[in-house]
Amino acid sequence: QVQLVESGGGLVQAGGSLTLSCTASGRTFSNYFMAWFRQVPGKDRDFVAKLHPNGGRFYAGSVRGRFTFSRDNAKNTVYLQMNSLKPEDTAVYYCAASQNLVVGYGVEGYDYWGQGTQVTVSS
Repeated sequence: QVQLVESGGGLVQAGGSLTLSCTASGRTFSNYFMAWFRQVPGKDRDFVAKLHPNGGRFYAGSVRGRFTFSRDNAKNTVYLQMNSLKPEDTAVYYCAASQNLVVGYGVEGYDYWGQGTQVTVSS
């Protein structure tokens, strides 16, 4: 069993930056496919970014060039550096982990989820 705990959310003005963290406990996660999703009330959970164990990164078009996904295996932690934030980035951000090495862009296929952290970007 893997437990994921997100942190780093908060309130920021448009154009500002935040860094989200997701720490895994229970098992070494270096071989896990990691991802970030986000969700606003009344809508589906949307893909933000994913990080393959080999280092390959994939981003949603809406965040590419502004967000950076990284991992520190020694700390069992992944990070989402978010720059040039926009009001439309406001959402609850969720960290997810998959034991599969081929995962799509939907929520399917992810075995573990964190509780979410709120990011609010004011205009």
